[in-house]
Amino acid sequence: MMPAARGHLAMLAFSALVAGSFALGSLAAGYIAPAALNAPRFVLAAMLVGAGAAMTTGIPRSTWRAPWRYLLLGGAMGLYFVLMFEGLKTAPPVSAAAVFTLTPVMAGLAGYVMLRQITTPRMALALAIGAMGALWVIFRADLGALLAFEVGRGEVIYFWGCAAHAIYTPLVRLLNRGERPVAFSFGTMLAAAGLITLAGWSDIEATDWAALPGIVWITLIYTALFATALTFVLLQYASLHLPSAKVMAYTYLTPSWVICWQVALGHPVPGGLVLAGIGLTVVALFLLLKDETAVLR
Repeated sequence: MMPAARGHLAMLAFSALVAGSFALGSLAAGYIAPAALNAPRFVLAAMLVGAGAAMTTGIPRSTWRAPWRYLLLGGAMGLYFVLMFEGLKTAPPVSAAAVFTLTPVMAGLAGYVMLRQITTPRMALALAIGAMGALWVIFRADLGALLAFEVGRGEVIYFWGCAAHAIYTPLVRLLNRGERPVAFSFGTMLAAAGLITLAGWSDIEATDWAALPGIVWITLIYTALFATALTFVLLQYASLHLPSAKVMAYTYLTPSWVICWQVALGHPVPGGLVLAGIGLTVVALFLLLKDETAVLR
């Protein structure tokens, strides 16, 4: 299988695993501060990925060249996850997932500015369709709210987190110096764990860990194992073999996966008008995946 094809499979798995963060995160966000949740999550994820790298490909000494690279990458990812859980305190999971689908547009812009990756007319059309579908879901299929641009506070907070995520994607390609994805992910997660711990130490100290409900621990373990450790490796691999906009195109599947998670957790299926917006994001995904003429550098 060609590296590009493996990159596509990696992002398909990525989108399904990330969706679980929205469904579970919305249930846990009200019980714990975002930094207090994400600090141990990244510590645990870094331990898992580090152990996996040591037992398989190893972590060469050259991995630690220019450690400032990991601070940039870890800062971007740490900011994304902290703002995600802050936003989920008030934003519904499907609506937050729709905000996430705006990331390909921002990733495409960042990819051009940082790497001169070209967005072809087909990709631009796909990004526009996906953004339209995302906005329709964000405004709950309410034309009046859309025209008045009534955006929820949680969605606004999470939008800035998604901007950090969009910058992260081309940064991986720009800063990677031949390191293997697992070792590179370990350095990034280690930096993210340290930065979040330092920035959120007061929240960590103030948390009554023994009194936290089970859903918080379930969310912490799931996000550490699947939505951090595994998805980091998947995203790093895909970012090295696909253009930034194409990597993030798979975020268009996230609202659909979130609906599957929500239904599995006992929530009702969204209304038909909201589903129409999600349908546009799926159309955008297929348009992006069919376009193989983008310049990849």
